[in-house]
Amino acid sequence: MNAPRTDIHQHSRRRFLGASLGIGAASAVAPVAAAKQLWSRTERIPAGSRRATLSALEQFPEGIALFQQNFRNWSGGIQADDVWTCQPTTPKDVIKIADWAATHGYSIRARGYSHNWSPLVIAPDDMQSDQSADRIVLLDMTTSFSDMAMIDGAPAAVTVGGGASMESLLTFLEDNGYGVTSCPAPGDLSIGGVLAIDGHGTGIPADGEDPVPGQTFGTISNRVLSLTVIAWDAKRNRYGLRTIRRTDKDASAMLVAMGRTIVIEATLRVEPNQNLRCESYLSISGAELFAAPGSSGQTFESFLDESGRVETIWYPFTDNPWLKVWSISPSQPWFTNSVDSPYNYPFSDNISPEASDLIDSIVGGAAGLTPQFGQVMYAATWFGLLFDNAYDLWGPSKNLLLYVQPTTLRVTANGYAILTRRESVQQVLHEFVQQYNMLVQQYADNGDYPINGPMEIRVTGLDHSADADMDGAQEAALSAVVPDEDHPEWDVAVWLDLLTIPDTPTSGAFYAELEDWIFTNYSGDYATVRVEWSKGWGYTSSGPWTSGNVIGELVPESLRAGRPDDANWDSSMAVFERLDPHDIFRNPFLDRLMPRT
Repeated sequence: MNAPRTDIHQHSRRRFLGASLGIGAASAVAPVAAAKQLWSRTERIPAGSRRATLSALEQFPEGIALFQQNFRNWSGGIQADDVWTCQPTTPKDVIKIADWAATHGYSIRARGYSHNWSPLVIAPDDMQSDQSADRIVLLDMTTSFSDMAMIDGAPAAVTVGGGASMESLLTFLEDNGYGVTSCPAPGDLSIGGVLAIDGHGTGIPADGEDPVPGQTFGTISNRVLSLTVIAWDAKRNRYGLRTIRRTDKDASAMLVAMGRTIVIEATLRVEPNQNLRCESYLSISGAELFAAPGSSGQTFESFLDESGRVETIWYPFTDNPWLKVWSISPSQPWFTNSVDSPYNYPFSDNISPEASDLIDSIVGGAAGLTPQFGQVMYAATWFGLLFDNAYDLWGPSKNLLLYVQPTTLRVTANGYAILTRRESVQQVLHEFVQQYNMLVQQYADNGDYPINGPMEIRVTGLDHSADADMDGAQEAALSAVVPDEDHPEWDVAVWLDLLTIPDTPTSGAFYAELEDWIFTNYSGDYATVRVEWSKGWGYTSSGPWTSGNVIGELVPESLRAGRPDDANWDSSMAVFERLDPHDIFRNPFLDRLMPRT
């Protein structure tokens, strides 16, 4: 977009309908998705019911709702048909459950909205063991742990329950005149879940931009001033509530704890709310946007310098990415569409889970239609931006930052953060795009189409503890964007994600080959690689989280290098073991990633 509207109409209705017929042809050869994929989160079987298929939980605390429920993560790549789930209503309930789990040899995991790709809650079937599959109880935190309250100050802060959704938090902040610089795009994320995996958005300071009080260009975890969590109380010989301030040494590990605790409440630094403008472009080719450093024209770097807040979504086998550019705009510019609610791209949101499963079958049964599928998605975006009047939006930050709903296409994604200098961003992206395109063509030449979803690219700042505005504030040791003290010149993170339907043939091999190149290429004094906890990584041809080298060597080393001994991977493991000596916050995946010392 952001071209004369005649450009839009040059994409004729005939071309759009022709592309749509391509997807229709695909559906003609695809079977309907298996019934097991059509999972309903709300279905419950109460404990004691004759329908229950799980063994009763001996001496489970009375007065806490307990039921059998299916689990499915965002993509459907990880699912369990029957898992004991409970619904605590008070922190005392959670403490009772923790003590019960320690006594009876169970693990407990906080459950939010399941908008997550990784095995941090439930591990895939091939990671399960006799001691794990039926020895986990999930705690639904979304109904009773969602209170919020503003804390006056300069800068201001908010206290929020771990089960509150990102959308409800941002709405509450907006009502009180506050907001955040950036955040994850989905609104259906629990705050506890976002903090567990250092959820992020996109944005760095534009050239000449002065920060406002309370601002950070890092992750949501970098906003934490204190956390109230469940932890072992050695004096009382039981689990209990513990409030960890940002200045406490243990905060370094707990700011991004990856499910190694349960967050009851968090206090977050916030900033005065700002109005934003979001412009969409579909008229710039990928060749120009990701050109070699020093190239003239409309490069990614040029937009980054101008606005600081940039994202690209590039469908496979298309020429032009969907480029989104946010800018601070206190008053409404001419010709923009003022919006008073989030999720303003209905053409990308209104895809049901059933449709996602059907697309899974389409792509799995007719891989050669992947190029046409990319064209359909591009055409839908072009016409959707036009017909929904969404190519130039303006409004309060929440309404521009939240744009992914549960109905969006259910895909899986890999995820990496490349730490580098701001001056190297264009080089990082140019090299990545060149390598990606080469691999895609190689696979296509062999009749394989492993990637059928878009490439997504964002850029953020790092998690600097100084942003907390507290003397002695700790850095988040396990954040993907915690600074590397050996390389203070690395001041930004480039986030790379490639999306595809789960179980697409040859996707594991493709991801593994690209991952190996990423770790090799972005190294030395140029850059370093950290994995994105909520996404896929550690690939072999068998899929994500299966590479012993990545899980056991590369990931831990990435959070040791350039980090002090008291705030790195190893010190964090020691904190987790001390605060959870009975291993109630573990699962089979974490056993592999964080083996007991």
